[in-house]
Amino acid sequence: MIPAPQNAGQVLLPLARRSIESALLGAASQPAADMNWLLAPGACRVSLNLGGSERGSALSHAPSRPLGEDVCRNAVSAALRDPCHAPLRARELSSARLEVTLFAHWLRLAAGDEAAVLAQLRPGEDAVFFRYGRHRSMFLPAQWAAHPDPAEFVAHLKYRAGLPPDFWDAQVELARSPVIVWQE
Repeated sequence: MIPAPQNAGQVLLPLARRSIESALLGAASQPAADMNWLLAPGACRVSLNLGGSERGSALSHAPSRPLGEDVCRNAVSAALRDPCHAPLRARELSSARLEVTLFAHWLRLAAGDEAAVLAQLRPGEDAVFFRYGRHRSMFLPAQWAAHPDPAEFVAHLKYRAGLPPDFWDAQVELARSPVIVWQE
């Protein structure tokens, strides 16, 4: 992945908003700016906030498509396909505030024993992804405020993935990634 420039939010936020407008209003979508970093594989989360509450979100766990395309698809999914929220209506779009979170790179943590994994976490800094078979969950760095202790943080990740908080198995996979967040 090509590193995003410091001002990437000035490109990514309008790109996400235009994608949602196109999906809601049937307007022709404008292509993303011709910037190499948008063409490189990337992974992001796009969320919508309406009236102080989250109204939808969608994310990619791993960079499997160009970042520009990932932002566009996740923006539309957040607005229209989040199963936890009603689809955004066209009249609500002007009141919605967007947030784009860019995952810099995922570093797989050496697993095996839970204590070793906990020692590799960086509280408050990273997003953390948990996987065990079909069980998956992820927390963004903001979740560290609610769960500042690494053991508690991972216990909540396991619970969120549908497993008991005290569960552990050598096949558990965890990865961490620094993030960059831009908000409207």
